[in-house]
Amino acid sequence: MKKQTFKRIASYMRPYRTQLLLGCLSALLYVLFTLAGPVLIGRAIDKIIGVGNVDFAAVAKILILLALTVLFAAIAQWCMNVSTRIISSRAARDMRLEAFEKVNRVPLKYIDTHMHGDIISRLVNDADLVAEGILQGLTQLLPGVCTIAGTLVVMAVLNPLIALVVVCVTPISIWFAGFVAKRTAGFFKKQSAAQGKMSGFVNEMVSGQAVIKAFGNEQRCFEACDEITDELYETGLKSVFYSSVTNPGTRFVNAIVYAAVAVIGAIVTVGGGITVGQLSCFLTYANQYTKPFNEVSGVMTQLQSAFAGAQRLFDVIDEKSVTPDDDDALAPTQCEGRVDIKNVSFSYVPERPLIENFTLHVKPGQRVAIVGPTGCGKTTMINLIMRFYEVNSGDISVDGDSIYRIKRKNLRDMYGMVLQETWLKNASVRDNIAYGRPNATLDDIKQAAKAVHAHGFIKRLPDGYDTIIAAGGGNLSAGQKQLLCIARIMLCQPDMLILDEATSSIDTRTELLVQQAFEKLMQGRTSFIVAHRLSTIQNADVIIVMDAGHIIEQGSHAQLLAKNGFYAKLYQSQFTPV
Repeated sequence: MKKQTFKRIASYMRPYRTQLLLGCLSALLYVLFTLAGPVLIGRAIDKIIGVGNVDFAAVAKILILLALTVLFAAIAQWCMNVSTRIISSRAARDMRLEAFEKVNRVPLKYIDTHMHGDIISRLVNDADLVAEGILQGLTQLLPGVCTIAGTLVVMAVLNPLIALVVVCVTPISIWFAGFVAKRTAGFFKKQSAAQGKMSGFVNEMVSGQAVIKAFGNEQRCFEACDEITDELYETGLKSVFYSSVTNPGTRFVNAIVYAAVAVIGAIVTVGGGITVGQLSCFLTYANQYTKPFNEVSGVMTQLQSAFAGAQRLFDVIDEKSVTPDDDDALAPTQCEGRVDIKNVSFSYVPERPLIENFTLHVKPGQRVAIVGPTGCGKTTMINLIMRFYEVNSGDISVDGDSIYRIKRKNLRDMYGMVLQETWLKNASVRDNIAYGRPNATLDDIKQAAKAVHAHGFIKRLPDGYDTIIAAGGGNLSAGQKQLLCIARIMLCQPDMLILDEATSSIDTRTELLVQQAFEKLMQGRTSFIVAHRLSTIQNADVIIVMDAGHIIEQGSHAQLLAKNGFYAKLYQSQFTPV
């Protein structure tokens, strides 16, 4: 799994080969200049051994060379950091954009069945973990490995015996780093999942504060938060514990290496095998050789976290997209409004059927009201008509063409949809009304707002139509938000309408005025109206009464009352005290 994850992360770095090549070259130069320093220092030491035996001219030249190597090493390190930062940030950006694009292409079922906060956490926190992992891998892992290899080569050239001592101790560091990496991988994966769970919980609690306070459930929220926090604490503690062992463990091994080089080097020096300057050089190399093991061990911990975050992002990216439109799919720009639903069956869960053998024929310009008890399938039928969900069997057609032969965008452009649940983005009132028609003029927007009697309250806002709406419409009332959503449809002037409890949050007086506007808008347009307040649908041409996913009654308001059946009882229950 890790190997596949690494390959996929690498594929996002491939478009930035130039920066990667520059980063690798800079890392190599940085290591080479760094390795040259101890050799020059050793030579300088050998030039000042003994009383009256100091070659000042030679020492001066060596110091100049040393200063140049330090300067060039700094430049190379700067180039490496800039290049790797570009690669890591852009690769993470590409992953985040691809994941966000997939979120816009997955079936609504995925959005409905996953915590929104967890999805946000994947796109934000996990993408940042990947960026940090790539950065640490390129800035520390790459030069660290080059430093280890280069130091061994230089030490082998200077004295093979001391180099052999270093090589013999090296496997201990490698084994220890691998041991810790294996133990932390699972913990970091659980930690990322717990972070996503926490983000989802906080998102829900913040957006539902009014309800929480209204029901006095603050304590229960604290307790639920404590449980998730404990889970995050446990996974975080274990991952941090194992990763924190890495540095002192590798430092202990490094100390052994340094001591071994010092002892063996001193013996060799006394025997005349190497000079004092070369011994100093070896001791410096011993530090340089062991230091990357600490860095690499730390990077391995970061990489484990990055792999866990990347896998969560890839889980989103790998989600099955909605079935793409056929290449020869129809792209109508307008329609008459004839809708036929033939023997449609659908269920959210296979073992629990919801809609079975549903058949309905709607004539152009007809107003169809759908009523019934909660959970009978009214909104589900709207979702199927809009193709938000795919039917299990049967077919739905518009003007004789199956909606599965029409491009989704063109199909949805035919409808203007107002839901009970409002959605407004963090933008101006003007932008929110023009969401479906971005090129609309301000006059057109004002006319739409006046049609739904929203112009008055908009003018009373601090900046009128330029007032910025808070995220989720927090600075507007529920009725005001719904009026803006209705104005949005008034502006678009669609061929067909879907009104799902469109005026549920509006006061009675304003509702009557909005209903009059809807009456004008629905003239000649096929309209589907879902309502619980039956007084709002009395003028519908056809009223469909649903129960348990089936049509049980059908007719006009007067006809259904005359039948004295399910609809009549439903209608009369509005006026009967419980």
